[in-house]
Amino acid sequence: MQGQFTGKSVIITGAGKGIGRACAAELARRGARVIAMARTQSDLDSLSAETGSTSIAVDLLDTSAARSAMQAAGTCDFLVNCAGTNVLERVVDMTDAGYEAVVGINLRAALICAQEFARARIAAGGGGAILNVTSIAGHRGFEEHMCYAASKAGLEGATRVMARELGPHGIRVNAVAPTVTMTELAAAAWSEPAKKDPMMVRHPIGRFAEVDDVARSIIMLLGDDAPMITGAVLPVDGGFLAV
Repeated sequence: MQGQFTGKSVIITGAGKGIGRACAAELARRGARVIAMARTQSDLDSLSAETGSTSIAVDLLDTSAARSAMQAAGTCDFLVNCAGTNVLERVVDMTDAGYEAVVGINLRAALICAQEFARARIAAGGGGAILNVTSIAGHRGFEEHMCYAASKAGLEGATRVMARELGPHGIRVNAVAPTVTMTELAAAAWSEPAKKDPMMVRHPIGRFAEVDDVARSIIMLLGDDAPMITGAVLPVDGGFLAV
């Protein structure tokens, strides 16, 4: 709905690619002022040219840089924690570097961004919403996804705690748990037919998700049509978790 978010501002992490970029484009189309965070300046530049977004280049693995970036973004109405990464490692092959990268970006950075957002909202009188992007990998055991699954399941638990503690300030906090979504990250993990085909047949809807499918679900949870939804994790999975 064009103009639905006119006068509202949203911080989107991981906005340079994939789901985050789709969210930025759609929210801008609906009138929001988008503050886009990503590590790659060229991605931010192209997004800004397309949508008019404000760019903040930041490596969220650096905790001090993450806090500084959130403070530079200022007080906004919404936060979409979309930044994510994966390192495909089997349990017996897990490395310290892989763990630090995956848990550091997917979980720790999301908590820091949410904390800084909440502090600013509370100082401004409350209100607003946080949306955390998790994954069905937090609900099912996929090979080579141990750290990824731990980070996403952890973020879902944190989402419920945030909803409990921030609700009295009028801040809603929800999560979406997408299935395999056609991003560069997913292509690397699910390109082999031996992995892709058995996964595909477990989706009653008959396909994996597109980035716009997830973006529209995120926007639904941010908007005025979801005033009583908080602490929820919405599967955006084509029925995968239902069967």
